[in-house]
Order: sequence, then structure tokens, then C-alpha cells
Amino acid sequence: MAHHRRYVNRSHSLQYNLNLGLREIAVKNELKNIEQVIGIISDTHGLLRPEAVEALRGVELILHAGDVGRPEVLDTLKGIAPVVAVRGNNDKGAWAEELPPWEVAEIGVVFIYMIHDVKELDLSPAAAGFQVVVSGHSHKPSVEERKGVLYVNPGSAGPRRFTLPISVARLTVSGETVSAEVVELSV
Repeated sequence: MAHHRRYVNRSHSLQYNLNLGLREIAVKNELKNIEQVIGIISDTHGLLRPEAVEALRGVELILHAGDVGRPEVLDTLKGIAPVVAVRGNNDKGAWAEELPPWEVAEIGVVFIYMIHDVKELDLSPAAAGFQVVVSGHSHKPSVEERKGVLYVNPGSAGPRRFTLPISVARLTVSGETVSAEVVELSV
């Protein structure tokens, strides 16, 4: 089985410490009214642009969908918000081995599956209970819903590839509702 850790937003720790049936349901209902903004970045390839840092300021969590390039990229992002990252196909070396090939983030009642290359997805996200899939690799930003699952690729925030935009994404989670937007960076 692949290396796996699950990020849980602990700012609402009651949800995770209660296994009391009705009390747990009450806490989850309380979380339905909380809106959280999550930053999504990918394919930095060692280049963390100031415009990307600025676009991510104020988010509650940053998801990096791989091809980080250098550990300093993650260190800088951690200065903005907690970071969950997966390893991309170009992430090499001892530092990169610490990154899992896939990851799960739980934001309130929403489950997010992270993988660098969506073509390597080996499960049915909807059947597995995921509301969001975050990926990178293609450098093409996109937000689309398929079979009740929101697929988000923030594009590349690192070196420009062909004529593709330089971008990040923002995911808004409000209870069970999720939405995302691509943020093109002026570089």
C-alpha cells in the first residue's frame, strides 16, 4: 500500500474528538456554516513566484499537487499556511521521498484526494467518498465537475510551458458545498 497521511483541519477539533453519535452530528452541522478558502498550487519546479505567494495569502491551507522542485518552496509556503503536498514525477532526492504519491485532506465534512497526475488515479473518487480531486502535471488549469466530484488542476505556478498561463487556484469549502476558481498570475 502506498504511503499515506491524512490532513485534518484541527481548527474545529471537537469534530475529531467526539464519537458520541448525536453530538458528532451536531458538530458536523455546525461546520456547515463555516466557509474556508484553500489555496492550490502545482508544478512550481523550484520557482515560487512572488505573485503566487501573494495570491495564496489569507488561505487557511495550501495544497501542493506536486513537482515542487525544491524543499524551500514548501518552507516558504508553510510561512503562509499549513501545507499538504504530494510528490510529482520530477521531485527527486531524499527530501522528495518524504512526500507521498497521493494524499487525503479533510476540510470539515469534505474529503479531498490529491495526486500529481490524475491519469494515475486508481479509484473511483465518488464511490470512495471524495468530493474533490486535486492534481497537477499537465500545467493546464481546469475546474470541472464529473459524476459529482470537483476536479481541480491549478495549472503551473512555476516556469511557463508553451503558451499556458501561470496560475494557482482557490477552493472554497462551505459545509458540504465546494467551488473553485483558477487565478491567473500577472507575470
